[in-house]
Amino acid sequence: QVQLVESGGGLVQPGGSLRLSCAASGRIFRVNAMGWYRQAPGKQRELVARITNGGATNYADPVKGRFTISRDNVKNTGYLQMNSLKPEDTAVYYCYVNLVRDLTGSEYDYWGQGTQVTVSS
Repeated sequence: QVQLVESGGGLVQPGGSLRLSCAASGRIFRVNAMGWYRQAPGKQRELVARITNGGATNYADPVKGRFTISRDNVKNTGYLQMNSLKPEDTAVYYCYVNLVRDLTGSEYDYWGQGTQVTVSS
C-alpha cells in the first residue's frame, strides 16, 4: 500500500559528500515525520536526523553541523545531505516515515530498504 524507495548511497572518500533520497508513494493522505536512521556492523540502529511536517528538525550529536535533513511535501520525498563525511559515518542508512493513509487519522510507520554508505580512502 505504501512504498519507500531510497537512493543515493555509495562509496565516498573522507571529507566527501552524499545526498540520500527517500520517496514515499502509494496510499498516502498525509506524511507526518520523516527521518533517517543508520546501523553500522555490530551496532544498534540509531537516529541520524528527523523532520516534522512543519519543518522542525533534530539531529544526532555526531552529525550536527555536517548533515542536513529536508523534505518536499508535494513529492512526499525526504532528503539527507551529508557533508564532511567521516569513516565512522559508514553504515546502512534507513529512511523512516510516519504517515496517515486516510481520513481515519490512523498513523503508520514505514521503513525503507536501506542504502549502504561507505566512507573510506
